[in-house]
Amino acid sequence: MLKTCAVLLLFLSVCTQAQDNALIRRVDGHYNHLHTLRARYTEHYTGMGLDRSESGTLTLKKPGLMRWSYDAPSGKLFVLDGKYAWFYTPGDAQVSRAPAKQLDDLRSPLRLLLGHTQLAKELEQIATAPDPDSGGADFRITGVPKGMAQRVHLLTLIVAPNGTIERMKLEETDGATTEFTFTSLEEDIPLPATDFIFTPPPGIPLVAAQPPI
Repeated sequence: MLKTCAVLLLFLSVCTQAQDNALIRRVDGHYNHLHTLRARYTEHYTGMGLDRSESGTLTLKKPGLMRWSYDAPSGKLFVLDGKYAWFYTPGDAQVSRAPAKQLDDLRSPLRLLLGHTQLAKELEQIATAPDPDSGGADFRITGVPKGMAQRVHLLTLIVAPNGTIERMKLEETDGATTEFTFTSLEEDIPLPATDFIFTPPPGIPLVAAQPPI
């Protein structure tokens, strides 16, 4: 009897692992064939005594180009041009720039989606489970982005059955959380190269953003 139970548990474990791998491969496959992506997003941050919501349009282009254009607050920008990441909010006294290879921004995991996506290699302690908030219709993929363990406690991706990421939640080690919700997705649409070029406004000084610790 004990031997039968052990075999059954092993069989269930193998089946669960196969289902997990299939879901992860579905996400990888969905994004690896794309060249561009545009979506509306809302961003909700809680932490450090703050509770803040922002929104705008996200555009991604292979390989590794990304632009977050905020409409609330209007004019705020985050641009990844392949070489540098640029940060600017109208009214700020400066523009921040960081080398793309040193990027430690919480949005950086998304640039993997239009590179060569391999979530199992990019996330440590990766796991999957049905998403209870959707009644089990969607799935959760959780893990810690490699190289960000000092800052990120857990990354959660909410994934539709076709492999599309609908939400992304980052829980930081200091207790802060940032959640992105994506809607109105448009895939493989024409995107001009100028969308990923940022020129600092005249008279605004450029400063180097602090590299990750």
